[in-house]
Amino acid sequence: MTHYPSGGPSPVVPPPPHDGAWSPARVDPVAGTEYGLVHLTVVPAMSGQATGSLIAGIASILVSTLVLCFGLVGAGEGWGALVAGAFALLAVLLGAGAVAGALIAMRQIRGSGLAGRLRFKGRGVAVAGCWCGAVGAGIALLSLVLSIIVGAAS
Repeated sequence: MTHYPSGGPSPVVPPPPHDGAWSPARVDPVAGTEYGLVHLTVVPAMSGQATGSLIAGIASILVSTLVLCFGLVGAGEGWGALVAGAFALLAVLLGAGAVAGALIAMRQIRGSGLAGRLRFKGRGVAVAGCWCGAVGAGIALLSLVLSIIVGAAS
């Protein structure tokens, strides 16, 4: 085993894997040895909170269309407002969950990337989830009001 003085040859960095999951940022030689310390650059990961928020927001919009459909179809028979109210509750809960999840994701993304911590990405996905959740809850509430008005007029 050959020991190099501090001014000896630089350690050899192994090639990164083919999937590109990491790449060496820098190599610090360990004094008095032939070894070096490799500092890796880690690829940022997508925030799961942001993705979940977008999924919940889209689900809120889809359920809010059910509120409108059931509210208008059942208005003449008297059951429209009741069924629309049940689906409106589900849509509002999904929308509120999407907004809360998006806010948590944006805080997670903003606080990530400090020294020694994983960096998250997906702020745009979180913003889209926040908007979809708010729009879905709003459409559900407006559709419920519309179905109650149409049901009372019938």
